[in-house]
Amino acid sequence: MGKELSDAELDELVAQATVDAYDDQEQLDGLYLMIADHLAVPFGTTVLGVEVTVKKVDLIAGSQIVAVCTRGRHRQAIGILDLPLPDPAPEGSEWIEAYRHWGP
Repeated sequence: MGKELSDAELDELVAQATVDAYDDQEQLDGLYLMIADHLAVPFGTTVLGVEVTVKKVDLIAGSQIVAVCTRGRHRQAIGILDLPLPDPAPEGSEWIEAYRHWGP
């Protein structure tokens, strides 16, 4: 990721995403929507030494945000916090950092 965000900047992003949320599930939903709206997809990255394309992000109900990765006809969901980002990171990746900061 380009510039490292401070805790205060990450707190502000989390606050934007969770402004109307009443519990952890609603906060997760808000963070997912921000990632889905702002992360520039598709983008390429390397997972376990294999080039993949991140096509979209998805929310596993009540659980976690995942990146849907493809290679040829193969498709795999990987937890967004486990996804290695390319350098430079795609636009909107600060929302992934806000999700990490929020601490699922």
